[in-house]
Amino acid sequence: MNTQIRVALDRTPNTNHTGFYVALANGAYQKAGLDVEFISPDQDNYQLMPARRVAQGACELAITPSESVISYRTNGRPLVAVATVLARDISAIMTLKDSGIERPKQLDGKVYAAYGARYEDDIIRQLIQNDNGRGQFVAHKTGWSGIWKALLTREVDAAWFWLTWEGVKAYIDGVDVNQFLFDDYEIPYGYNPVLTAHQSWVEQNGDALRRFLEATSAGFQFAVKKPDEAARILGKTAKHPTLNDRNFVEQSQQMVSCYYLDGEGRWGYMHKGVWTSFTNWMLRNQILTNRDGEVIQQLDVDKLFTNEFLENETITVRL
Repeated sequence: MNTQIRVALDRTPNTNHTGFYVALANGAYQKAGLDVEFISPDQDNYQLMPARRVAQGACELAITPSESVISYRTNGRPLVAVATVLARDISAIMTLKDSGIERPKQLDGKVYAAYGARYEDDIIRQLIQNDNGRGQFVAHKTGWSGIWKALLTREVDAAWFWLTWEGVKAYIDGVDVNQFLFDDYEIPYGYNPVLTAHQSWVEQNGDALRRFLEATSAGFQFAVKKPDEAARILGKTAKHPTLNDRNFVEQSQQMVSCYYLDGEGRWGYMHKGVWTSFTNWMLRNQILTNRDGEVIQQLDVDKLFTNEFLENETITVRL
């Protein structure tokens, strides 16, 4: 009997997820003795976020930003990142060019489309302050599926997007945008997104996790080598309406495929320095608090992630 692994996606199926769907379509999970199911957040209208779903045992794995792992750890819930989906962050804060908001400091007093993540407002505030602004903005909670439209209709002034998704969409549709990268404003933002699990599940299912990651790695390696075919497989397998525009998906796939692997050609591998830099930045700025609201002074980075279950040498699964 195959081992069941349910994976909660962070967003509706997109090109960040292509390797997972390639592995599913080509039978790699089945060959590894796994019964894999992907849960899109719009299935329950975004009611239960991925990190909470995995923390509650409603799924085995979830795709989350790295700060979700940090957040749950500070609240005594031992989540752990077992792989990074992308080798480095490719997100940015975007504004419309004709809004006149050309720098983060100009977001003071403006409306930011908030996803509602625990540390999101803190990160945006620090971004503005690092550009010599006050860090005073209006966080407007907008439904995830409507954030891009909210920016276009000027319901909000800025939002946090993927360069490889909304950035490509803006290019194709002729929408001129400004992009504020975190690194440009001294914020060492961590891996995003990462594959997250509950520590107890990892300890009890190490072999199944290793097989899952090996099959998934092969899926992402395939997407790097054959991005157009991988984009086709994504659309055919995920069958989500956001993937109906073939030209858009192919262009997004071409761009994001450059971010799947690290400099040594490995998918999923996480460097401790990235976790340390981001965590230390959060500690220095007193962003981290425990369940009682008390500021945390230190956090054991080694407990936040593990590369133990990754196949970091020659990929043995072929698709």
